[in-house]
Amino acid sequence: MNDPVFLITGASRGIGAATARLAVDSGYRVVLAARTHHSVSELAAQLGSPDRVLPVACDVTDWDQISGLVRQVQDTWGRLDVAFANAGSSVVTSFLGTQGAPPDQWRDMVLANVYGPALTARAALPALVASGGHLVFTGSAAGRGVRPGNLYSATKWAVNGLAQNIRAECVGTGVRVTLVQPGLVDTGGIPSERAHDPKLEPGDIARAVLYAVTQPATVDVNEILIRPVGQGAYR
Repeated sequence: MNDPVFLITGASRGIGAATARLAVDSGYRVVLAARTHHSVSELAAQLGSPDRVLPVACDVTDWDQISGLVRQVQDTWGRLDVAFANAGSSVVTSFLGTQGAPPDQWRDMVLANVYGPALTARAALPALVASGGHLVFTGSAAGRGVRPGNLYSATKWAVNGLAQNIRAECVGTGVRVTLVQPGLVDTGGIPSERAHDPKLEPGDIARAVLYAVTQPATVDVNEILIRPVGQGAYR
């Protein structure tokens, strides 16, 4: 089969799972990557047969694991057309120490949100150059403005810069790079103080991702900013 192959990290729930469902419906063969195999194996069984959906355990902050995953995809299906660097995490922070998680819990978030996407890009790009493929990042509307005491926001500022720098390096390769920047999305981990704010559904972001990757090869959708109706610019 020559159907295109779509790799999604952080695929076990939320935006990743919603994108996987839509990608399968759109004719892609899909690789579901998450930290543990069991977290994606049930979703894989729901989505299709093993020759269409591949669940894989992978820690994106481990170079051997993410580079090995890309090799596995190429060995199994002979190509990679879309890599969606979606895995990430969030904890509440305060540099004054007035609220949120203690500093020893910050490291994993920074690694998952910045180092992980960087490694995913490095592992996937040779295969994407070969296929004339597409690299997609999950950023955040929080990465576009000042959020007092918010380290998560700073990591998403970093993803913004990462996407732009990779796009610049890929000029002339045929690879397209898209940064999707969601506002508040109902993924089950919303802080209590924002429980009543307007929210997007994961499927809203999935449709944006599929919009970007299904454009003609001459079209590079650089950034998509999506907020729910009623969300302020600095929320």
